[in-house]
Amino acid sequence: MNHRLPPGTPGNGISRRRALGLASAVGLTPLAATACSPASQASSAGAGASGTTSSPPAAAPGRPPGRDPLTTDAQNRLVLLGTSGGPPWWNDSHREGVSSAVAVGDRYYLVDAGDGVGKQIKKAKLGTWTPDMRGPLDALVAVFLSHLHSDHISDLYNLLGTGLQNGVAIPDRVLEIFGPGNRGALPVSFRGEQIPADQVVNPRNPTPGTRETIEAMVKTFATDFNDRIIDSGYPPPRDFFTGRDIALPAELVDDPNGDPHPRMSPVDVFEDDRVKVTATLVQHAPVFPAFAFRFDTDTGSVTFSGDTGPSENLVELATGSDILVHEVIAAQWVAQRYPEPRDAAAEAEYQHLVGAHTTIEDVGDIAERAGVRTLVLNHLVPGNWPVEEWEKAGASFSGELVVGEDLDAIAIG
Repeated sequence: MNHRLPPGTPGNGISRRRALGLASAVGLTPLAATACSPASQASSAGAGASGTTSSPPAAAPGRPPGRDPLTTDAQNRLVLLGTSGGPPWWNDSHREGVSSAVAVGDRYYLVDAGDGVGKQIKKAKLGTWTPDMRGPLDALVAVFLSHLHSDHISDLYNLLGTGLQNGVAIPDRVLEIFGPGNRGALPVSFRGEQIPADQVVNPRNPTPGTRETIEAMVKTFATDFNDRIIDSGYPPPRDFFTGRDIALPAELVDDPNGDPHPRMSPVDVFEDDRVKVTATLVQHAPVFPAFAFRFDTDTGSVTFSGDTGPSENLVELATGSDILVHEVIAAQWVAQRYPEPRDAAAEAEYQHLVGAHTTIEDVGDIAERAGVRTLVLNHLVPGNWPVEEWEKAGASFSGELVVGEDLDAIAIG
């Protein structure tokens, strides 16, 4: 069922009465609801990709942290653990690396594992978070990786290695990590150029997938794992976690440098007694495969875009979801960061940023077409951009807009 909220009102403010009404609709507590941004219908949606209509706003040095996190008492909820996009550790930003949790009763499921995810899980009070050396990873069922860029997997080892003493090593439970398979061929640049042979990293297997990445991680940290087995009696890694490559039809992956985003319908990835997870390919070239995920629970559904430009596959996957968690980039910042004329390196980065991400001006329309009730902006690039600029995404969306903050909790359904 497609649930809709009333369109937002023009302007920057929101009455307390309207905030409380919207809070009730999305399952927020009244105190937290006053921080939730309405979907603006104002016509001044901000500058276009060229950044020429106004000067890009600058984040003030030492700006205070964002609003207090949204809260909910719902058993099934979305938790934003980290909302910063990109590898940079943004100056004057309070945001941790990108990662989200879908909590269903007393269990939870992770999407991506960016910088700081372990400590954020504990702050969110997921799993067993009170005693030391037991949780909070004891309630973690599975991890879903949208793609293998560093900002999405930088703390994956902390979950698996350091996680030994934080709840991962549970008897008769194997934590599954789902993600892209081996790319199969080195990427080419937007100009069709290949990496020079003498610059290729790990030429014997230059594009490992999720399963191979985790196997290599175990080998890299073999000293630690073997010491834990000998000194502390922990089982070998194969007994408590494993990597799973998401299977795709052969015709979709036979040419990773061809169509970076072949049209497809969602495929099944995982199902247990709490959730069903489906996935689809999204546009994050030259990264391939890159995935969006949808979680269906008994109370509703939430879809995660992963890193992507505008995607018809994503619209199909998200159609009718209660919540769409979507990445977003400020086109003004890109134009400011890489002004013309650009050298080859700057041009490559510029093309990636504008071609493989979704701008403030475009993200609201995607959510509108999918018919979602709530659009949550996540993976914010840059991580220190003013909140009022992100709020302009609501100009083309008639549902409820939430500019994500770390540790936000929102009811699903």
